[in-house]
Amino acid sequence: MRSKLFAFCILFATLHVQAQVYELSSPDGKLKATINVGDQITYSLTHEATQVLSASPISMTLQTGEVLGRAPRGATARRTSVNQTIPSPFYKKSQVVENYNQLTVTFRGDYGIIFRAYNEGFAYRFTTSRRGDLVITNEEFTLNFPKDYLTYSPYSGAGEGTFEHQLRNSFEGLYTRATLSNLDTARLIYLPMLVELDDGKKLCVAEVDLWGFPGTFFNSNGAQTLTAVHAGYPKSSEPRERSVFILEHDDFIAKSVGTRVFPWRLFVVANNASELLDSDLVYVIAEPSRLADVSWIKPGKSAWDWGNGGILTGVDFRSGMNTETFKHYIDFAAKHGLEHVLVDEGWAVDRDNILAGVVSTLDFDELVRYGRSKNVDIQIWMSYRVFHHDMENIARHFSSMGIKGFKVDFMDRNDQEITDFVYEAAEICAKYKLLLNLHGVYAPTGLQRTLPNVITYEGVLGAEWAKFGDQRTVLQHVVNDVTFPFIRMVAGPADYTPGGMLNASRQNFRIVFNEPMTPGTRCRQLAMFIVFHSPMTVLLDRPSYYEREPECINFIAKIPTVWDETVPLENSIAEYVSVARRSGNEWFIGGISNWSRRELTLDLSFLGEGNYKAELFTDGMNADRIASDYKREIIDIPADRKLTVRLVQGGGFAARIYK
Repeated sequence: MRSKLFAFCILFATLHVQAQVYELSSPDGKLKATINVGDQITYSLTHEATQVLSASPISMTLQTGEVLGRAPRGATARRTSVNQTIPSPFYKKSQVVENYNQLTVTFRGDYGIIFRAYNEGFAYRFTTSRRGDLVITNEEFTLNFPKDYLTYSPYSGAGEGTFEHQLRNSFEGLYTRATLSNLDTARLIYLPMLVELDDGKKLCVAEVDLWGFPGTFFNSNGAQTLTAVHAGYPKSSEPRERSVFILEHDDFIAKSVGTRVFPWRLFVVANNASELLDSDLVYVIAEPSRLADVSWIKPGKSAWDWGNGGILTGVDFRSGMNTETFKHYIDFAAKHGLEHVLVDEGWAVDRDNILAGVVSTLDFDELVRYGRSKNVDIQIWMSYRVFHHDMENIARHFSSMGIKGFKVDFMDRNDQEITDFVYEAAEICAKYKLLLNLHGVYAPTGLQRTLPNVITYEGVLGAEWAKFGDQRTVLQHVVNDVTFPFIRMVAGPADYTPGGMLNASRQNFRIVFNEPMTPGTRCRQLAMFIVFHSPMTVLLDRPSYYEREPECINFIAKIPTVWDETVPLENSIAEYVSVARRSGNEWFIGGISNWSRRELTLDLSFLGEGNYKAELFTDGMNADRIASDYKREIIDIPADRKLTVRLVQGGGFAARIYK
């Protein structure tokens, strides 16, 4: 007995001695990850004196019962570094810096883990190099925090119920501000999410390169730990109107090829809120573009029928889903230099088979011809349920007609079937030179770099909810609007549909489906075109409402949708957000507030030498009572480069700055 115990102690000691610890630091040395490879693999993260994450385990369980990351054998490590500048078309800046230190640890059994440390954050991903296929039953993606930090967490929009129920979700929620220990243990949280660290620092948790794998939800243990939850692979389903309803999930989460890289688990670490607005890590770490030619991709702004119920005013015909209506939208777009017109739901004669034809009142061929004569492209809406059934034929058919893009809606899940669909849809659309606007979908995970014809995403609580949402919830949009830029927009572009012209104060706001009000001021709506980044920006309101206020539409028309440079200004999460963006020789600045009145003094020293003027829109003296009240003026930018602006409750400001 004693000899057996002695042998066991020797074995335990040997295993303990064989445990390896690796340290990986960012290029500037401020961010440090400690990776411990023992009986399990854990990592911890510090930024200067701030502990970000305590030792957190990672592993991946296969259907065979093998657990990648448990009792790993034969670890070998290799270090590399990269420092380069890469072009970033259709983005918030024309180029981005890719600078990181990398540690690749491989193990016996043909798998490994890649760790990367950037100045702005940390990431890791599993890799496998095996023959045949893999079936994954679980990924251990756990976050252990050293303190009871405050979070901004978006719960699943499905509300309470089983996790299976909560997996169906349009990713358009508000953010719950709560400490880790006060998060609801019965609710799922989707990504990205934000954690407030010590010393004013922030942590945004995201994921990138989400192909062949489901998206991540987190669940709290009621203390200081978050544990990943992934949807099982769909086992049975049935069509439901515009979408597909999953009746049962399988007992595994992913099935895939044996040689691959898995999604990045990304941790953006910022010193302050403004650094989150300027973060490029999702774009930088994503798979580079698969498209050799992107010259055909046409970003810009779009007129839109659904946001205003397709009801025109000031015309001498009955508006609706007909050729005359959309010619009117094309005329409006052409007059103001908008590049696109989006035809939303209702154009198909058979919504279950959109190849069966278009309603008799609408002539797509004529719209394409008319739009082409005025340099305006036509895009069309379709549901996920219909498109995914026959993607190749649908893309080929409408592309041959001259349609330039699809808005695909109602995925409402992030299981592997949906993440695979998103990549396949993007590739097929690229093949036929079609833009893709993804709606009812999870937040971007880098696909906007990999397949840049994916021009924008929803996955945000946008202005459309002002048409039909709960009134009290819609009023909370004003706070959400100054929250999601620091969280959701870290992941990528957001199709918010700004530009509402029927503006309402808090006390005057009402839900009206065909004449949607927008909570907050007119200047708030103008500022959204600058603050919210989207290479395809869709205007919410009807043409006549813009035409009767030419100062506003002329300003909106001047605002680019892709940028050469971005500079955060004054920012505080859930309170106010302001940013400057440059295109060519012009700067645009914009800012919005929550339901508090405030005054911001902006540092415009980034302008450099020279004399500058600004076309400045600010909240009018009575905008707190009549939200459409605004003041437009042409001003000289002060020599000290300090500009003070006043915002009323739910207010905003916007300016174009030029020499």
